[in-house]
Amino acid sequence: MEKTVKILNETGLHARPATLFVKTASQFASDVNIEFNGAVSNAKSIMNILSLGLKKGDEIKIVAEGEDAKEAVEALVNLINSKFEEK
Repeated sequence: MEKTVKILNETGLHARPATLFVKTASQFASDVNIEFNGAVSNAKSIMNILSLGLKKGDEIKIVAEGEDAKEAVEALVNLINSKFEEK
């Protein structure tokens, strides 16, 4: 299961939203990765997420494989679309 989504929050994936992203991804048994600019990063690793340097407007592909892949991708897309609940 995969889906492409655009980062919407003003500050991109800095420490707080990256932590929320990793926490959400880690709730699922599936392997979850982010593809960005040719790189594939483990979505359950805070260091991998922060190293991508994602900013507002960047498009990423969330890819999940496993028994709950669909739910994992949907949860992460919803988190991004909610702008990580930032004002």
